[in-house]
Amino acid sequence: MTAETVGDTALTPEMLTKTYIKIRDKRAELKAEFDQKDEVLEMQLNTIKSELLDYCKAQGIESVRTPAGVFYRTMKTRYWTNDWDSMNKFILENEVPQFYEKRLNQTVVKQFLEENPDVLPPGLNSDSEYVITVRKK
Repeated sequence: MTAETVGDTALTPEMLTKTYIKIRDKRAELKAEFDQKDEVLEMQLNTIKSELLDYCKAQGIESVRTPAGVFYRTMKTRYWTNDWDSMNKFILENEVPQFYEKRLNQTVVKQFLEENPDVLPPGLNSDSEYVITVRKK
Protein backbone atom coordinates (compact mmCIF):
# COMPACT_ATOMS: atom_id res chain seq x y z
CA MET A 1 0.00 0.00 0.00
CA THR A 2 1.38 3.39 -0.93
CA ALA A 3 0.92 6.49 1.18
CA GLU A 4 -0.94 9.41 -0.38
CA THR A 5 0.58 12.84 0.00
CA VAL A 6 -0.70 16.34 0.62
CA GLY A 7 2.00 18.84 -0.16
CA ASP A 8 5.11 17.36 1.39
CA THR A 9 3.22 15.35 4.02
CA ALA A 10 2.58 11.64 3.50
CA LEU A 11 -0.87 10.53 4.55
CA THR A 12 -0.35 7.34 6.46
CA PRO A 13 -3.09 4.85 7.29
CA GLU A 14 -2.84 6.06 10.89
CA MET A 15 -3.39 9.69 9.85
CA LEU A 16 -6.29 8.74 7.60
CA THR A 17 -7.85 6.66 10.37
CA LYS A 18 -7.40 9.46 12.89
CA THR A 19 -8.94 11.98 10.48
CA TYR A 20 -11.79 9.64 9.65
CA ILE A 21 -12.63 9.17 13.34
CA LYS A 22 -12.37 12.92 13.96
CA ILE A 23 -14.81 13.63 11.09
CA ARG A 24 -17.16 10.84 12.16
CA ASP A 25 -17.19 12.12 15.76
CA LYS A 26 -17.83 15.69 14.60
CA ARG A 27 -20.74 14.49 12.44
CA ALA A 28 -22.17 12.60 15.42
CA GLU A 29 -21.81 15.72 17.58
CA LEU A 30 -23.56 17.88 14.97
CA LYS A 31 -26.30 15.30 14.49
CA ALA A 32 -26.92 15.07 18.25
CA GLU A 33 -27.09 18.86 18.47
CA PHE A 34 -29.47 19.01 15.51
CA ASP A 35 -31.67 16.19 16.88
CA GLN A 36 -31.93 17.96 20.24
CA LYS A 37 -32.91 21.28 18.66
CA ASP A 38 -35.23 19.59 16.18
CA GLU A 39 -37.02 17.73 18.98
CA VAL A 40 -37.86 21.05 20.64
CA LEU A 41 -39.21 22.44 17.36
CA GLU A 42 -41.21 19.27 16.71
CA MET A 43 -42.80 19.50 20.16
CA GLN A 44 -43.71 23.15 19.48
CA LEU A 45 -45.28 22.23 16.12
CA ASN A 46 -47.26 19.41 17.76
CA THR A 47 -48.56 21.81 20.40
CA ILE A 48 -49.70 24.23 17.69
CA LYS A 49 -51.27 21.41 15.64
CA SER A 50 -53.20 20.33 18.70
CA GLU A 51 -54.46 23.88 19.26
CA LEU A 52 -55.52 24.17 15.61
CA LEU A 53 -57.33 20.81 15.79
CA ASP A 54 -59.09 21.95 18.96
CA TYR A 55 -60.08 25.20 17.21
CA CYS A 56 -61.56 23.32 14.24
CA LYS A 57 -63.46 20.98 16.56
CA ALA A 58 -64.78 23.78 18.77
CA GLN A 59 -65.91 25.82 15.75
CA GLY A 60 -67.28 22.80 13.87
CA ILE A 61 -65.23 23.68 10.79
CA GLU A 62 -62.77 21.89 8.54
CA SER A 63 -60.57 24.74 7.29
CA VAL A 64 -59.60 28.31 8.09
CA ARG A 65 -58.08 30.93 5.81
CA THR A 66 -55.96 33.56 7.55
CA PRO A 67 -53.75 36.36 6.23
CA ALA A 68 -50.75 34.14 7.14
CA GLY A 69 -52.02 31.04 5.35
CA VAL A 70 -54.60 28.28 5.41
CA PHE A 71 -54.99 25.35 7.79
CA TYR A 72 -57.41 22.50 7.50
CA ARG A 73 -58.08 19.20 9.15
CA THR A 74 -58.53 15.92 7.38
CA MET A 75 -59.31 12.42 8.59
CA LYS A 76 -56.33 10.10 8.42
CA THR A 77 -57.04 6.37 8.77
CA ARG A 78 -54.39 3.69 9.28
CA TYR A 79 -54.91 -0.05 8.87
CA TRP A 80 -52.77 -2.82 10.37
CA THR A 81 -52.98 -6.36 11.66
CA ASN A 82 -51.71 -8.16 14.72
CA ASP A 83 -52.58 -11.55 13.21
CA TRP A 84 -50.51 -12.05 10.04
CA ASP A 85 -51.42 -15.71 9.69
CA SER A 86 -55.13 -14.93 9.49
CA MET A 87 -54.47 -11.88 7.31
CA ASN A 88 -52.37 -13.89 4.86
CA LYS A 89 -55.10 -16.52 4.63
CA PHE A 90 -57.72 -13.82 4.05
CA ILE A 91 -55.59 -12.15 1.35
CA LEU A 92 -55.13 -15.42 -0.49
CA GLU A 93 -58.80 -16.46 -0.18
CA ASN A 94 -60.02 -13.07 -1.41
CA GLU A 95 -57.32 -12.69 -4.06
CA VAL A 96 -56.18 -9.26 -2.90
CA PRO A 97 -52.35 -9.52 -3.00
CA GLN A 98 -52.21 -5.74 -3.46
CA PHE A 99 -52.82 -5.59 0.32
CA TYR A 100 -49.13 -6.45 0.67
CA GLU A 101 -46.35 -4.00 1.28
CA LYS A 102 -43.93 -4.18 4.11
CA ARG A 103 -47.03 -2.94 5.88
CA LEU A 104 -50.66 -3.00 4.80
CA ASN A 105 -51.31 -0.85 1.75
CA GLN A 106 -53.53 1.84 3.29
CA THR A 107 -55.24 2.91 0.06
CA VAL A 108 -55.99 -0.63 -1.10
CA VAL A 109 -57.34 -1.74 2.30
CA LYS A 110 -59.57 1.34 2.51
CA GLN A 111 -60.89 0.73 -1.01
CA PHE A 112 -61.52 -2.95 -0.29
CA LEU A 113 -63.46 -2.13 2.89
CA GLU A 114 -65.53 0.46 1.02
CA GLU A 115 -66.31 -2.01 -1.76
CA ASN A 116 -66.94 -4.92 0.64
CA PRO A 117 -68.58 -3.41 3.73
CA ASP A 118 -69.84 -6.82 4.91
CA VAL A 119 -66.37 -8.45 4.81
CA LEU A 120 -63.90 -7.73 7.60
CA PRO A 121 -60.40 -9.20 7.31
CA PRO A 122 -59.50 -11.05 10.52
CA GLY A 123 -56.91 -9.29 12.65
CA LEU A 124 -57.41 -5.94 10.92
CA ASN A 125 -57.15 -2.89 13.15
CA SER A 126 -57.86 0.70 12.23
CA ASP A 127 -57.36 4.07 13.80
CA SER A 128 -58.73 7.40 12.58
CA GLU A 129 -57.68 10.83 13.74
CA TYR A 130 -57.96 14.38 12.50
CA VAL A 131 -54.69 15.88 11.29
CA ILE A 132 -53.79 19.46 10.48
CA THR A 133 -52.13 20.56 7.26
CA VAL A 134 -50.63 24.05 7.11
CA ARG A 135 -49.68 25.81 3.87
CA LYS A 136 -48.12 29.16 3.12
CA LYS A 137 -50.30 31.79 1.51
